[in-house]
Amino acid sequence: MPTNPVPAGPVSTNPEPPRPDRAPRPRRYLVCEPRFFDVQYAINPWMREDAQVDTELATSQWETLIRAYRAHGHTVESVPPAAGLPDMVFAANAALVVEGRVFGSNFHAPQRRPESTEYDTWFKATGYEVYRPESLCEGEGDLVPVGPYILAGTGYRTTRAAHDEVQEFFGMPTIGLQLIDPYFYHLDTALFVLADGSEGADGAGGPTDANIAYYPEAFSYGSREVLRRLFPRAVIATRQDAMAFGLNSVSDGRHVFVAPRASGLIDQLTRRGYVPVPVDLSEFHKAGGGIKCCTQEIRS
Repeated sequence: MPTNPVPAGPVSTNPEPPRPDRAPRPRRYLVCEPRFFDVQYAINPWMREDAQVDTELATSQWETLIRAYRAHGHTVESVPPAAGLPDMVFAANAALVVEGRVFGSNFHAPQRRPESTEYDTWFKATGYEVYRPESLCEGEGDLVPVGPYILAGTGYRTTRAAHDEVQEFFGMPTIGLQLIDPYFYHLDTALFVLADGSEGADGAGGPTDANIAYYPEAFSYGSREVLRRLFPRAVIATRQDAMAFGLNSVSDGRHVFVAPRASGLIDQLTRRGYVPVPVDLSEFHKAGGGIKCCTQEIRS
């Protein structure tokens, strides 16, 4: 069996032609202020217990991201931060919300488990019912809706048993993807959705318009093959751009909020007709997080 059947370079095997007519779709995002953000333990390769966090810089970077979302027409709501939960700023890990249904989290690391209660409280106060999974599951960190599917990562945090729970809860085909590089411990560090199938210049997008960007070498052979078959026009990122948190990005279908150091990926996105919006969240990289980690999407 070939050890590297999928190209790991910056160009896909069936590149999508440029699309100057891409249209954004307004989104609703849930975030959490980094008032208590810090690196107090090490639960992924990016974290160092002796890391010095510049809280003022982190707050400034986070506020820049929020301003960027609002400037591009998106709604942003906040969960109050809780003392003693330094990773609560990573809102994406708290849940997956599709069609107004909330699939909560059950964190792998004991240090993060109290975060679930804080987010559940917010959702319930806002009028949502929350399903708390029995299996280990870390929300949008490992669960990525795209077109008719939910892509589901496993290998480090979320278990395959959780994938079954997700499929039963949402009734959507859930496709398991094996992560094999500890630096990409969550699916959303190795892959993000460029277009979810709802966008289009005339508002008539569909599943065939769905597309992603990803770093193939973060995945097992079989998972790379699955992604290649499902998304033949995907943007293929280099390791350099992936390690710069370029794939921990957020797209509204036209604008892509992306780490500025992912220069090769930014060039590719521009050639495809997307509009990169560079936002530096480098202080959060010390904890293994970036733009998407800080952003939970509420899909009504």
